Amino acid sequence: MSEKVAAVPIEEMNASVLRARREIVLERRPVPVPASDEVLIEVSSVGVCGSDVHYYQEGRIGSFVVDQPLVLGHEAAGRIVAVGSDVDPGRVGSRVAIEPQKPRLNSPESLSGRYNLDPHMEFYATPPVDGAFQQYVTIQSHFAFDVPDSVSDNAAALLEPLSVAIATARKAGFTVGSRVLIAGAGPIGIVTAQVARAYGAAEVIISDLDEQRRERALQFGATRALDPRSDRIGELGLEVDSFIDASGAIPAVQSGIREVRAGGTVVLVGMGADEVPLPVPVIQNKELVLTGIFRYTNTWPTAIELVRSGKVDLDSMVTSEFALDQAEEALRAATDPAGLKAVVHPQSLAGAEA
Repeated sequence: MSEKVAAVPIEEMNASVLRARREIVLERRPVPVPASDEVLIEVSSVGVCGSDVHYYQEGRIGSFVVDQPLVLGHEAAGRIVAVGSDVDPGRVGSRVAIEPQKPRLNSPESLSGRYNLDPHMEFYATPPVDGAFQQYVTIQSHFAFDVPDSVSDNAAALLEPLSVAIATARKAGFTVGSRVLIAGAGPIGIVTAQVARAYGAAEVIISDLDEQRRERALQFGATRALDPRSDRIGELGLEVDSFIDASGAIPAVQSGIREVRAGGTVVLVGMGADEVPLPVPVIQNKELVLTGIFRYTNTWPTAIELVRSGKVDLDSMVTSEFALDQAEEALRAATDPAGLKAVVHPQSLAGAEA
């Protein structure tokens, strides 16, 4: 039986490939053929994540090492152009957001409902799995989520970082009347602030060293912005219900924990040092729940509804857009505090016709 029921439109495509640290080249590659349970997606928008920047600059994140050419980008959306033999051909033409992972369905983690923790996970742009800085990608059909016309291509791509925020909200227990402290006003901190307000939080306090980011946080749902250099975080007596670290900075983690009420929750989201000294007596005496976030499970339906309903604004988070052959510029833009979210459009080339 054929592996696809709709013909792949072209045989070759453009891809931006990380060849070495700080070296990305545009290559021609074969268009992937969808397996029986997969769809082929013409990629429209890809958000640039902090992990993409780490791989570009450092060539690794912890134990994940780039030791062969890698296509970056995992925050992606596009249009289905072909399907595998087991997939409804009626899906061709659908606009979709991509949940960029492929767990083993029979792993203990997947069977327990925590497929994000499957140690054999194949995740976009995580060595050795290629990501979406290319014109076409494949994904299992159940991880390609139809999006309504009211959700733009850029917003559909940014449902991925929104999913991180939703997973964080679930861990932290955001609810009506919650008081939340967030360290870091980058993309994850900003979208988490939006989710906190959407879930009914009464107060969302966010801290960041950069003045521009603090001001922007107030435009995206934060009720108060703190400067860690002048505001004595850790001694303010905020008594928040939950503290979210979206910075990865050791001082932010240490001081934020001290601002949580007894019985509250600490969620570590930001990528930082491999080891962080913690105020153990504070955690013990207050019986704090301290946990981490590693991606997400079953978040896309919630994310789509939050954007469709207007409770979360992803389009306004996009501050710069780039063609596929400008991927390096997009990665550099992602580190600029003056910007918030950079997006790459794989169907476009700045230097030539796509």
